[in-house]
Amino acid sequence: MIEEIPGRPEGTLEFKLTGKITGRDYDHILTPAIDKALQDHDRIRILMQIGPDFEGYSLDAAWDDTRLGLRHWSGFDRVAVVSDVGWVKTAIRVVGFAMPCPIRTFDLSEHDDARRWLAESLGSIHVAKRDGDRVEVRLQGKLETSAYENIGGDLDAIIADVGRIKLLLDLRDFDGWQGLGALGTHLSLVREHRRAPKKVAVVGDAFFLPLARRVFSVFSDAEVKYFEGKDFAEAEEWIAD
Repeated sequence: MIEEIPGRPEGTLEFKLTGKITGRDYDHILTPAIDKALQDHDRIRILMQIGPDFEGYSLDAAWDDTRLGLRHWSGFDRVAVVSDVGWVKTAIRVVGFAMPCPIRTFDLSEHDDARRWLAESLGSIHVAKRDGDRVEVRLQGKLETSAYENIGGDLDAIIADVGRIKLLLDLRDFDGWQGLGALGTHLSLVREHRRAPKKVAVVGDAFFLPLARRVFSVFSDAEVKYFEGKDFAEAEEWIAD
């Protein structure tokens, strides 16, 4: 059966799975709860607690699970799975990379840690307009799809004001993306604004610079230069020139 745990924060759902999960559990508990939450929120966060008495899914439940995931493919912001069941944790790790959102497993003893992880912000993007046509974009932490929600609009407003920009991209505190969905959103943002910069300085650790060269190769008519983190001041001088 599936039991919804009440009293969770806005935009967060928590469920406890025990025994054999059937199509009826989806029809009467899980699907209505997710549908209702997504009426009020663009994306939601979910915690699934799976105890040692979990017996798996019936065929109709497995089909319902597939349909629900496909129907709300972009509706999940983050998913935590709390379980000591070995095969469940292994399956989650295998499919997790292909998910459009971050998904993480926790032991049953780490239930509170899972709730904290759902509540915290993993990463952020900061856009700042400097003097003249200079714009600084700083990526911090591990980014998920929701971090990009307002960035396109911020850039559009600056570009409408100053025209083509000189972009300083600061990757010194960047730790990568949470899932394919965040990476896809990032690439879409780059493609949409590929003609906006006339000059681009990319500053980051040596680990990310080769990837940055591939991503920013779309700026075909922009002058692009790469700097290691220790050379940030040099990058500022170059972009201001």
